[in-house]
Amino acid sequence: MARRPLPRILSSSSASIVRSREIARTAADSATDVLHPLITISRGLRLITAALRGRWAATPKERRSPALFLTAAVVLVVALIPYGPLLALITVMGAAAWKGREKPVVKTGPDDTELARLQALYEALVPYFSVPEDPAPLFSHGGAWDKAFSAYEFDDAGRLTRLRVRYPAYFTDGEAEPRARIEQLLHAKSGRGREYHFVWDEEGNELELSVLGALPTSIAAQPFVTSPGETVLGFTDPDSVQRTVPVTADEESQDAPAVIWRTGPRSTEPHLLVAGRPGSGTTTLLRSIALQALKDGDLLIVEGSGTGEYACLTGRSGVLAVECGLAGALATLEWASHETERRLISANRARQAGRPAPEDTKRPLWILLDRPSVLADLAAADGRTDPQHLLQVPLRHGRAAGVTVVVAEQFDTLHDLSEAVRSHTRARVVLGAASKGEAESVLGVPPHTTPTPDVPPGRGYARLGTGPVLRLQVPATPDPYDDATTEAHRRAVLDLLPPRDVPVAPRPAEPGPMVTAPADVPPPDAAPADATPVEAVPAEG
Repeated sequence: MARRPLPRILSSSSASIVRSREIARTAADSATDVLHPLITISRGLRLITAALRGRWAATPKERRSPALFLTAAVVLVVALIPYGPLLALITVMGAAAWKGREKPVVKTGPDDTELARLQALYEALVPYFSVPEDPAPLFSHGGAWDKAFSAYEFDDAGRLTRLRVRYPAYFTDGEAEPRARIEQLLHAKSGRGREYHFVWDEEGNELELSVLGALPTSIAAQPFVTSPGETVLGFTDPDSVQRTVPVTADEESQDAPAVIWRTGPRSTEPHLLVAGRPGSGTTTLLRSIALQALKDGDLLIVEGSGTGEYACLTGRSGVLAVECGLAGALATLEWASHETERRLISANRARQAGRPAPEDTKRPLWILLDRPSVLADLAAADGRTDPQHLLQVPLRHGRAAGVTVVVAEQFDTLHDLSEAVRSHTRARVVLGAASKGEAESVLGVPPHTTPTPDVPPGRGYARLGTGPVLRLQVPATPDPYDDATTEAHRRAVLDLLPPRDVPVAPRPAEPGPMVTAPADVPPPDAAPADATPVEAVPAEG
C-alpha cells in the first residue's frame, strides 16, 4: 500500500518550527559572541569577589580593623591622585578579564584514572557476586562495570567517596560472614586510612558505600543543656540522631548531635560499661559523666589503677568518696549496697502507706568504677571479697532505687568482669582502636563502619540497649592537675567542679571510705578563728 502524504497544514507547521529553532540558535550564538567580553569580565568579578570574601573570613578578628583602615587609606589616595579612579577602574576590569578568561571545566564523567579504579573494583567483586549456573551474570570477567555501579563519586585526589553497587539476588546478604568479606574487600580497594559506612538494602539488592568525615574533637567539657536524668556521652554524626544540644567549640556556638544516655526509674539501660585500651579515653568519659552527675546527684568513685585521675573531685560537694585502695573500695561498695537496700525499703513503706517516696531516696546516686579487675586481683591475693560481688544489689535494683553504676575496663581484662556486671550493663561504649570482633564482643553487633588504625582519644562507638551502633567522640575532659593539659581545658574542667565541702587532708597508706562533713558544717573560710578545721576522717573497715 502506498504511503499517503501528510496533510499540508502539518508539513508546513513543522517546517516553520524547525526554521524558528535555527533562527533562535543563530541569534543565541551571535549574542554570545557579542557579549563574550562582558561575560568574561562578569565571571572574573565573581571569582575575585569570592576570593576576597574567603580572605576576609580567614582573617583573624584582631586584624580586621587594621585591614579596613589600610583599605580606606588606599581608596582615599587613589581618589585624590589625578586620573586615579579611571586607572583603578581599568585595573579592576583588566584583572577581571584575566581572571575570567577560562571557563570552568564541567566534569561530565569519570576520567581515565577513575575508570581504571572502577573497572578494577568490578573485577575484584566478580568471584563474590557470580556463580557458574547464572545464565546472565551481572558480574563477569571483562564485563561492563556501569551495569553494576549505579552511582559513584570521587574526591579531588581521585579516591572513591561514594559508591552504590547492585548485586544479584542470590547473594547471601542476610549472613554476617559474606557481608563482612564484601566490606573488607571494598575497604581495601577503595583506600585504607579512612572510615567507610556500609548500608545494605536487602529488598533492592543494593549496597551503598560512603566515606565518613572525622568527628570534631574541639568540643570540650562544658555545661550541657539536658533534662534531669540525661547524660551526654559524646557527639556523633548529624544523620544518626534526632537531637542536638548547643555547645561552644573554638569560641563559636553551634548545635551538635549528641548521644544522650537516659538513667532513672524509667530507663531501659540504667547502667553503663565502657571498654577500651590504655590511652583510649575511658577515664576521660568517666570524668565527663562525673561532672554531669554532680549537678543533681551524689557520687562514689572507686579507682582500681590508683593513678589519681580523679583527685580533682576529692572533697567536692556531692562527692561522697574517692577510693583507690582495696579496704576503702570494699567499705564504700558495701555502704552503697546497704544504701540501695535502704532506699528500696523506704520507698516500699511509703507506697504501702499511701505517701510519696522520701526525698532522700529520690536524689540520684552514681557509682563509678575504673579498672575493677585490678582490685579483684588484689582481693584474690589477700583472700578477701571481690569488690564486684558487692555490686550485685546496686546493679539489680539500682533503677528502682535511683542508683546508677558505670564500669570502665580494658579489653585484655574484660573476662575478669563478673556475670552481674556483664548482664546488667546494657548500655555499652567502645573507645580507641578496636577490631570488629572486639567491638562486637562488647556491643553485641558489629559496627557498620570500618575502624581506622589511628584514632584520637575519646573516639569510638556507643550502643544503648538494643539500639543502633553510633559513632562517638567524647568531649575533652582531661585531668586539670596534669601538666600536659592545656590551659583552656584545665579552666573548663575547674569551672565545672563544685565547691569543696571539707579541706583535703593527707590520706593514710590504706584508706577507708571517706566520711564527709554534715551539711550544717560551714566551709573552712567561714569558720571562726578559734574553731578546729573539719578534716576527712577515714572510717573503720
